[in-house]
Amino acid sequence: MTVFDAVMQGIIQGLTEFLPISSDGHLSIYQHFTGNYGESALIFTLMLHLGTLIAVLITYRQTILELISEAFSILYDLFHGRLFKFRPNDTRKMIYMLIVTTLPLFGFVLIKDFITSFAEDSDIIVEGICFLFTAIMLFLAAKCVKGRKTARQMTVKDALIIGIFQGLAILPGVSRSGSTISSGLLMGYDKNYMVTYSFILSIPAILGACILDIPEILAAGMVYSWPVIIAGLVSSTLVGFVAIKVLKYLVVNDKFIIFSYYTFILGIAVFLIGLAERFMGFTFVI
Repeated sequence: MTVFDAVMQGIIQGLTEFLPISSDGHLSIYQHFTGNYGESALIFTLMLHLGTLIAVLITYRQTILELISEAFSILYDLFHGRLFKFRPNDTRKMIYMLIVTTLPLFGFVLIKDFITSFAEDSDIIVEGICFLFTAIMLFLAAKCVKGRKTARQMTVKDALIIGIFQGLAILPGVSRSGSTISSGLLMGYDKNYMVTYSFILSIPAILGACILDIPEILAAGMVYSWPVIIAGLVSSTLVGFVAIKVLKYLVVNDKFIIFSYYTFILGIAVFLIGLAERFMGFTFVI
């Protein structure tokens, strides 16, 4: 892989990780048409996720610091026997709900290898179907009645539902941000709150994926040179930072449906190309 390829994949990752159009799906398509699919491509994808994680940490640093401070307060109250004596404030309630939302990911870990095999193979039919699923979710969310619920009104049931939809995003073509934001909007949550909640929720999801894949990375060794890795990280971080700002603007201004149209058209195209490749018995490579 060249530095140019790394930058291109970093740009794709940065844009599609936060715009609700599936970063894994787009990277899978890019790697498919450039012939870079396989185990090493999956490892590089993980490196790009770290770049977008940095973008989240920078953008939401104030909220993250407040959550960390409140987490220490929770531990203090726990050891002093007064954790359940007071009604939790909004920040503490958000921490509790983030934990609950993350729980379903442990179930999806059990089928992780089976799911990621779709991203590593040379077939893109599954990606096409998943893009269409994302399009439907985004369309329904864009057309639903806008709600006002925030952390104070979030229930364990709602948090688990959001977590299940987040888990589905391990499928290439199902957007993590699109699934979590859409499911929240469909349940009546405030647009601004769901964007923030979705991005904060990505932190444990990305870190968890990195930890799980450490053995695989160590076994594969240093597949890429440092210039390639740095180019991918920097480009995904910078573009990711811009993408977060763009998504916040479009969601708040009721332009969410744009992504539905895009993923629908892309899903149809990818599905048809995948069928054509299977029928003709060869892969289109550029």
